[in-house]
Amino acid sequence: ILPFECKGYFNTSFLLLILSFLPIKLMLSQPPTITQQSPKDYIVDPRENIVIQCEAKGKPPPSFSWTRNGTHFDIDKDARVTVKPNSGTLVINIMNGGKTEAYEGVYQCTARNERGAAISNNIVIRPSSKRSPLWTKEKVEPKHVREGDPLVLHCSPPVGLPPPIIFWMDNCKLPQNERVSQGLNGDLYFSNVKPEDTREDYICYARFNHTQTIQQKQPISVKVFSTKPLTERRPTLLTPVGSTSNKVELRGNVLLLECIAEGLPTPVIRWIKEGGELPINRTFFENFKKTLKIIEVSEADSGKYKCVARNPLGSTHHTITVTVKAAPYWITAPRNLVLSPGEDGTLICRANGNPKPNISWLTNGVPIAIAPEDPSRKVDGDTIIFSDVQERSSAVYQCNASNEYGYLLANAFVNVLAEPPRILTPANKLYQVIANNPALLDCAFFGSPVPEIEWFKGVKGSILRGDLYVFHDNGTLEIPVAQKDSTGTYTCVARNKLGKVQNEVHLEVKDPTMIIKQPEYKIIQRGGQVSFECTIKHDPTLIPTIMWLKDNGELFIIHKDSLAIMNVTDKDDGTYTCVANTTLDSVSASAVLTVVAATPTPAIIYDRPNPPFDLELTDQLERSIQLSWIPGYDNNSPITNFVIEYEDGMHEPGVWHYQAEVRGTQTTVQLKLSPYVNYSFRVIAVNEIGRSQPSEASEQYLTKAAKPDENPSGVQGIGSEPDNLVIIWEPLKGFQSNGPGLQYKVSWRQKDVGDEWTSVIVANVSKYIVSGTPTFVPYEIKVQALNDLGYAPEPAEVIGHSGEDLPMVAPGNVQVHIVNSTLAKVHWDPVPLKTVRGHLQGYRIYYWKVQSLSKRRRRHVEKKILTFSGNKTHGMLPGLEPYSSYKLNVRVVNGKGEGPASPDKLFKTPEGVPSAPSFLKITNPTLDSLTLEWGPPTHPNGVLIAYTLKFQPSPLVEIRIPANETSLILSNLNYSTRYKFYFYAQTSVGAGSQITEEAVTIMDEAMASRQVDIATQGWFIGLMCAVALLILILLIVCFIRRNKGGKYPVKEKEDAHADPEIQPMKEDDGTFGEYSDAEDHKPLKKGSRTPSDRTVKKEDSDDSLVDYGEGVNGQFNEDGSFIGQYSGKKEKEPAEGNESSEAPSPVNAMNSFV
Repeated sequence: ILPFECKGYFNTSFLLLILSFLPIKLMLSQPPTITQQSPKDYIVDPRENIVIQCEAKGKPPPSFSWTRNGTHFDIDKDARVTVKPNSGTLVINIMNGGKTEAYEGVYQCTARNERGAAISNNIVIRPSSKRSPLWTKEKVEPKHVREGDPLVLHCSPPVGLPPPIIFWMDNCKLPQNERVSQGLNGDLYFSNVKPEDTREDYICYARFNHTQTIQQKQPISVKVFSTKPLTERRPTLLTPVGSTSNKVELRGNVLLLECIAEGLPTPVIRWIKEGGELPINRTFFENFKKTLKIIEVSEADSGKYKCVARNPLGSTHHTITVTVKAAPYWITAPRNLVLSPGEDGTLICRANGNPKPNISWLTNGVPIAIAPEDPSRKVDGDTIIFSDVQERSSAVYQCNASNEYGYLLANAFVNVLAEPPRILTPANKLYQVIANNPALLDCAFFGSPVPEIEWFKGVKGSILRGDLYVFHDNGTLEIPVAQKDSTGTYTCVARNKLGKVQNEVHLEVKDPTMIIKQPEYKIIQRGGQVSFECTIKHDPTLIPTIMWLKDNGELFIIHKDSLAIMNVTDKDDGTYTCVANTTLDSVSASAVLTVVAATPTPAIIYDRPNPPFDLELTDQLERSIQLSWIPGYDNNSPITNFVIEYEDGMHEPGVWHYQAEVRGTQTTVQLKLSPYVNYSFRVIAVNEIGRSQPSEASEQYLTKAAKPDENPSGVQGIGSEPDNLVIIWEPLKGFQSNGPGLQYKVSWRQKDVGDEWTSVIVANVSKYIVSGTPTFVPYEIKVQALNDLGYAPEPAEVIGHSGEDLPMVAPGNVQVHIVNSTLAKVHWDPVPLKTVRGHLQGYRIYYWKVQSLSKRRRRHVEKKILTFSGNKTHGMLPGLEPYSSYKLNVRVVNGKGEGPASPDKLFKTPEGVPSAPSFLKITNPTLDSLTLEWGPPTHPNGVLIAYTLKFQPSPLVEIRIPANETSLILSNLNYSTRYKFYFYAQTSVGAGSQITEEAVTIMDEAMASRQVDIATQGWFIGLMCAVALLILILLIVCFIRRNKGGKYPVKEKEDAHADPEIQPMKEDDGTFGEYSDAEDHKPLKKGSRTPSDRTVKKEDSDDSLVDYGEGVNGQFNEDGSFIGQYSGKKEKEPAEGNESSEAPSPVNAMNSFV
């Protein structure tokens, strides 16, 4: 079936559609049609060649010419200008020294052949500057503002083409809120300032997209000084000024209204429209409700809009009078006209706008007033009337609708053809249908003048007429309810004044398949046996197949009209369905099997109700009908409700769908119907036990056909290959077609290039593939349903893309900046978006360690990958090993995959601090010496320069040991003394983590004996008891004082008995710091790794978390450092002093006491 066979209207557009699809178009002349052109306003990127598009089709193929600023543009005289082969598209080479300014102007293309000339829009070429404009030099004075006062920081960006995008930053993007926000003009508004607004570097940035550069204004310093108390005040408006203002916007644009107020507390903004409501679904509030945004404005949006600023002290308001003007827009655009000699026709060009546009006509690009006269045409305002046209009347007409806000230009040709009739449906085509269903016999035809179609039945039958047939404008004959006597041969005759042609097709009407004995509802006890029967009657020329389903899912038996179940169990309980299929129809019937246990004594049986009966259809209308029925016996359980189901015998015979549900006391219901559905209804009764068997089906009721009410959903445009566009959609269900001949009109055009829609009408499928598309370009797509009676409403447009391909180029200018020994920042230049050839997903860094510079040996290469989403140009590489060589490369990623890799970049990480020595052992203790042995750090992270050993008790001793030593003997120690050792390695960067160990020198035997003697003396025991009694009395006194609110001098005791292991060591001199209050914390000296509040000091990099790629195993603090990097508990270093503040061992305590 050709795409035009099911169109529901009959005019010259029918012939145009035929010309688009028939092979005979190669023999027919056709005036030119512009198929593609550049936008009216074309801003040229100075870094690329200028390409002005002009594509056209026609027969014979058209030739092209150009005008510039209204005069002929001689392409041959300019070596930089070329024309694409078989095209009118101009390519101006400015890459090799050319200047875009030299080609600024207004261009228009003309496509011409022997049948006429079509012209393009006026294409205005405007070059964007090669360099971004700069701010004018000005002296920026610091702003001194009192706390609570308003403040406006002016941006005043330079003018650019197109205008730049404005944003404010200091070290990072400034957070905005109800108090601080950026206006539409780029200025930064403070409703009231706070001390935290003090900054030295408020900077306004302007991003120029065409040159991909960002310019910045000189930093503005703001200092907020405090005065107390703050004086609250009612709101006043910072912008706009005054109480009223006016705003003019064009139809279809976005309306932006802004009100920014100052006051203390910060005012809130509310918007209202005087005398009306803000439009629903088109109104949005932005910038914390300071901006009112209305999209797709129309003349109805004109009026007065009031913004009200309010805080607890009062309110103020401003009224903006909005006037919506309109550039011309089409009401009826002229359409191509195909006529035969002697016929009449009209071209209509109707447009609207505000102010109302002027309509002017041109023919073949020349104003019609000065064009050659044609006696067959007459101009009447926005209409051209053609009478008795001849072949010389063929031409292309242009309609121009213009006002002060713009213009519309449309080409429409008049093509005068004389062609005898042709029938395109294959001869002797056989159609088969089931009785009481519609039959559609095709007769696709072509001719000019449009042929008249007549149908005959039989070889010598009379012409078919009357209500039994429907004659479609495309030649199709419809028999709405085919009967057995409709079988036969049908002849289609097409004739016009140039000839006559006929074609025969054959129709066979088959008897419907029926189930004459349906399976019956059964109740069977467990262990019994049951059988269901399903006897069918069918047309003898059709071969049926029978299958059984359980619960509409499990397949039981195929090709048998009975089903037997032996030894029934509870699993056999369910609904059994017999389905009989032929090549043309399908019917089914179901029965429920209920499995029960044997009952010893009779009891009242509560069961599902019997099915309703005597269904009757009344009040039959096109879109509704009344159904009534008689309820069956309720089997001792009242009927609670009735469920009404319907069968569409035309589209889904044998399939029952839910239609409605009513109360159990109701036996009549009014049902809503859809067009072109052959309805049958049945009713199911429901009680507490369950659902009854369905009633017998009602008589059939066929509703009249209509145009589709809806279009397919789920329309998408995606590319499966780099050179195609796959358009997919969810097809309409059968009953949604509303009529015979369901098809889809699939339309597409390349977005933002001014293309006309390309359309094709396809059968009832769900996919269409457009081949030969450019790689990854956006397309506007729409899919419209149609049937023999016409089209569905205009569908919504969706945006799709043709297929992606792998990126073409690698990122360039890859640079590595070393932040510290474990962190590096990578920069690269983004690839041109045209080379991405797909959805830019981000950039991917491959990096791997080549070798450790300290170990000087190669290792297994394990590549790591970080992905940075979006159009990023830098990223952070965390978790690097210090003092190592690395390589990396960068690749761009799209939906198809990765592009080529950049050249490998080699970089080295600097030295870091080493890890702790691998072990520390203390051996060979004597009275005055100990031997220390240790192992080097597992991760030296650089070149070791020394080891440091510190030990106590007092005085603290520090020893520096050469890096190549692995043991040390300490002499001249005190006997019977516990020593604590702190040992760590050092590189040129600093000291690493320390390892600790304790050891005791050997006790002298004589001293030990004397100490035991003292401890057993009576006076010593008495003294200890007295001390214990004094301590108990002291504790009781402290407890009493505390209950009375007294304060216990904790700090003085802490100062007096400071624990040397919790006092911080001063890293610059190796001594231990003193204890201090929370109010007297000193800042950490240079070289400290962890401040006192246990946070990590921010390094030189200001990169945010988004600079770290996806897939890194680790978390980050807000400043980019790793959580847990410094959180491991380190062994605390000892205090330094002349004497130990705490006895290191019980033996020492005893010696000190003596």
